[in-house]
Amino acid sequence: MKSHEIKAVIEGLLFVSGEEGLDIKQIMDVLQIDKKTAKFYLAELMEAYASNSRGIQLVEVAGGYQLTTKPEHSLYFKRLVQAPSSTTLSQAALETLAIVAYRQPISRLEIEDIRGVKTERPIRTLAAKGLIKEVGRAEGAGRAILYGTTKEFLDQFGLRSIGELPPLPETVAEEEVEEEVDLFFSKFQEQLASAKQEEVMEQPEAVEGKEKIDG
Repeated sequence: MKSHEIKAVIEGLLFVSGEEGLDIKQIMDVLQIDKKTAKFYLAELMEAYASNSRGIQLVEVAGGYQLTTKPEHSLYFKRLVQAPSSTTLSQAALETLAIVAYRQPISRLEIEDIRGVKTERPIRTLAAKGLIKEVGRAEGAGRAILYGTTKEFLDQFGLRSIGELPPLPETVAEEEVEEEVDLFFSKFQEQLASAKQEEVMEQPEAVEGKEKIDG
């Protein structure tokens, strides 16, 4: 395999690994190359991503490697999250939020085991909205990222602590527990939509009041 092909494969591997990233051993095993060679290609990729013309970067975190956005572009990511079209959460995001809230700290793979589907995108959405955050790393190979809820999450639901979450039934089937969780967190969607509507309705009054004062 040629040099550019190896770097292309590493890039693809890092992309599909998402927020979990890959450690050096995983890269060595998949590509069947030694540690020195793997580090050489990773260094070349890091240099290439460091260019101002690239929107993402390759970073080393806790002994692993992952693709991330660049801090200097954070303003634009905030604008995207705060845009009106980004106000509501999808059903996938609500399900993921419920699982994190009740099972934290929890890794992406554990969330996917519960949901039965990929959860990388909902996790990114929830993290961008400040509802969940990284709270540590799991023990063992790979050192998976662990997620938990944030103060913003508590504020949105009017909770003082996670201990105030409605208790789930202990003697019902797993499917019924999931229904209870989904029902509770579906209220979050309604709260956001209601708050947005109130904000829009209040704006004309604010303008009218200003005109009276100016007059």
